[in-house]
Amino acid sequence: MPVPFVGLTGGMGAGKSTALAALRRLGAVTLSTDEVVHELYRTDEVRDLVVERWGADVAPGGVVDRQVVARHAFAAPEERQWLEQLLWPRVGQRVIDFRAEADAADPPPRAAIVETPLLFEAGMDAAYDATIAVIAPESLRQERAAARGHAAVDERAARQLSQEDKAERATYAVVNDGSVEELERKLAGVLDDLVPATSGS
Repeated sequence: MPVPFVGLTGGMGAGKSTALAALRRLGAVTLSTDEVVHELYRTDEVRDLVVERWGADVAPGGVVDRQVVARHAFAAPEERQWLEQLLWPRVGQRVIDFRAEADAADPPPRAAIVETPLLFEAGMDAAYDATIAVIAPESLRQERAAARGHAAVDERAARQLSQEDKAERATYAVVNDGSVEELERKLAGVLDDLVPATSGS
């Protein structure tokens, strides 16, 4: 039986990474598309292409600086489009491979979960059996984002749907406004719902 394939999303500072780690502890296999992008930037192929496009300042010492890349990419719609066309097919292939690995695993994991910040915005939700949106009160999100050095929350969030929209579109909306243990309990309930315990028939 195929392993449940689930997309995880949420706004900046909502706690997607914390949720992903909790789901891993609960027996799911997980993939962060953000991590995949980090890996892609470390490849010679992608590094050379962004340097060719925007100049050597995007990769000082041969290492891609994502903040400099973001400055170039957000400067104009066609620049962002170029970057998305470079990265998204490669990320997509990694997700396909991840799903195949999960389905082939023995014993099977409880679910295969992919964290995708722009899940609904990029129209990728249709690829999943179910989706989870992690949401949190605005004040908490601002606090967490600031603690991670994301000052420009509003500009970065402008490309994203509101939390309410994400929650409405998702199969499950999980509010992350307490401890990690509380979040884990809520996510355990989601996994139980996705993978109902089989009766001994």
